Amino acid sequence: MRKCPYCKIGIGGDSVKCPLCQSKVMIIDEADSKENEITDRPYFPKLEAQQKRSFFYKLQLFIVWIILIVGIGLDFMLGLRLPSFPNLHWSLILAMQLVAFEFGIMRQFKPGTGSARKVTMMVLIILALLSVTAYFFGFLKLTLDLIVPIVLTGTIIANFVLAMVDKQGNTMAYLLSGLLFGVIPSIILYIVRQEMPLAWTICMLVSVILLVGAIIFKGKSVAAEIQKRFNV
Repeated sequence: MRKCPYCKIGIGGDSVKCPLCQSKVMIIDEADSKENEITDRPYFPKLEAQQKRSFFYKLQLFIVWIILIVGIGLDFMLGLRLPSFPNLHWSLILAMQLVAFEFGIMRQFKPGTGSARKVTMMVLIILALLSVTAYFFGFLKLTLDLIVPIVLTGTIIANFVLAMVDKQGNTMAYLLSGLLFGVIPSIILYIVRQEMPLAWTICMLVSVILLVGAIIFKGKSVAAEIQKRFNV
């Protein structure tokens, strides 16, 4: 057992300083070694998992910075350009992608963030980066008409599956993500173009079908969540 000679309090664990006055503690009851063995054990386990996670995060961050610095050096200092795009500073696009990648990783480890928000945020980041990259490399129309709706359709299906297995009463987040990804973009696209590509039509139909399915299978959860969120 450890004791502070000034505060006159007993201190468990293996602390060497008093938590109140920060004075050095003294060990008492030396005769009872078994009691000391038990009471001197740490009160809290060592956070080895968090330490390993922190190390790997710092390692990948260091690698990202290496790639970023080397890319900018090759592009601006040595003038290394892509053969088909001699006037394009490709290192700036690479920097944008790496920054967004780090932001996505931070969002994944942010506490209190649900699966729907994590999936939605990652998809939005990926699609934004893909669209900007496609604009500079000349395949933006293909991206907007085919790749984006296919990715959004997959996200809607994933969110529907998560809504079915969710036990925390967050069904509304999955339903809203389906509307955000499928119905609203399709309607806006149709208003702007007066037509809708096939991939977007499929995306909207999948969104509506799974939205109806979620309401049918999780209707009570949706009603309870609406009452909780809007106090009705």
